[in-house]
Amino acid sequence: MIRAQKSLSIRFKHQETKQNMISKKAKYALKALKVLAREYEKGPLLIANIAESEHIPKKFLEAILLELRNHGILQSQKGKGGGYYLRMSPDQVTFAKIIRIIDGPISPTLCVSLHFYGKCDDCVSEEACSLRSVMEKWRDANLTVLEETTLADLIK
Repeated sequence: MIRAQKSLSIRFKHQETKQNMISKKAKYALKALKVLAREYEKGPLLIANIAESEHIPKKFLEAILLELRNHGILQSQKGKGGGYYLRMSPDQVTFAKIIRIIDGPISPTLCVSLHFYGKCDDCVSEEACSLRSVMEKWRDANLTVLEETTLADLIK
């Protein structure tokens, strides 16, 4: 019985932690954007070259870069000499912007999200919620780092 409880506890803790990590997709997006930031204003880069240099599966990277293009972070050029390039200066692209595009909300709960607000199903009243103020502090601490960190910081 104790062994089962311990196993369950470890599994539950892992699931809790996992929810607060960025996804592999977001990590790959940041790695690819680092390469594109390094080559800013030098012309388009081929997906294959980015995938190889950062050890990202090419098909997965194609989907990521397309999503970033659709959100205005990247521009693509077709044909010979084509590829992807940053649409704006690396110092204008924050980690928060990228993580929101790829993973959605940054906040630990929807009720404190600035861009993806949603009422918690298990709360009777947000005003009476004892967790809300802690969740806001958590969100603000993470946002401070993510809003102040840009792609330019990756290539310094």
